[in-house]
Amino acid sequence: MTFIDIPYKLEKRSVPFPVFHSIWKVHADNSYEVSKREGFDMPGLFLTFDGKGSITMANQTYELDKNTFFFVEDATLAMYKCLNNDWKFYFLDFSQLDMARYLQLPVGEVTSTGKMAEAMQLCERMIDGLIAQPIGYEYASNILLQELLLLFTREHSLVALSHHTELNQILIYIHRNLDKQIRIEDLLQLSGWSRTTFFTRFRALTGLSPTDYLLKLKLAAARVALETTSLSLKEIAAKLHFYDEFHFSKLFKKAFDQSPSTYRKLKLMGTER
Repeated sequence: MTFIDIPYKLEKRSVPFPVFHSIWKVHADNSYEVSKREGFDMPGLFLTFDGKGSITMANQTYELDKNTFFFVEDATLAMYKCLNNDWKFYFLDFSQLDMARYLQLPVGEVTSTGKMAEAMQLCERMIDGLIAQPIGYEYASNILLQELLLLFTREHSLVALSHHTELNQILIYIHRNLDKQIRIEDLLQLSGWSRTTFFTRFRALTGLSPTDYLLKLKLAAARVALETTSLSLKEIAAKLHFYDEFHFSKLFKKAFDQSPSTYRKLKLMGTER
């Protein structure tokens, strides 16, 4: 059996990653008060998992309640302390906030989270690794930091808030069943939305109508089939449910400015126009 494959790859753009420096786990009482007269050496993240603390920066005071997180910038003068004789928190510092901003996480704003239990597990795994120092623990610390930021992103980012998760399942369904006949009516039924709502939300996410998205995906799969298999044009057209090989060839040439046969020949020769 020959499979029709599509490559899944990252877009060519710079993705910023923070470099982890340290993590503190603190159980404070009213005697705990820290003054950063020169500001933080590097950006940081407070994770309050119990009790309450406060931080004052630029003449503004923020209360860090249970189940909140708070990003601070470097070189920012600050003073933070325990309130009500009980404050339990983690503090992580790392090289830069570019990733947090890239993920649209709020910086300098106290943010509630329902994911503190998962965040604590990541922090404890980080601490365990720093204590035991198994091979690769430096990489693991940075990966766990990224996982922590992604955990809050999935919960809080503007992208996540505006995204309809039903569409995730529909896109996955399309990709997993590209070798089957996919009808728009089937996708409508999967979404549970009206036709207008479905088309509007689908285009907002992908930039394409469902029909154009399917066609783009099929043509991408056809290109791979031409490069990696000996399937005839007729067989490729049939597997991807084009009307026939002539219909397939016409759409392929319109999309890529060359016929499928020419594309395959140039690929075999190691060149591409």
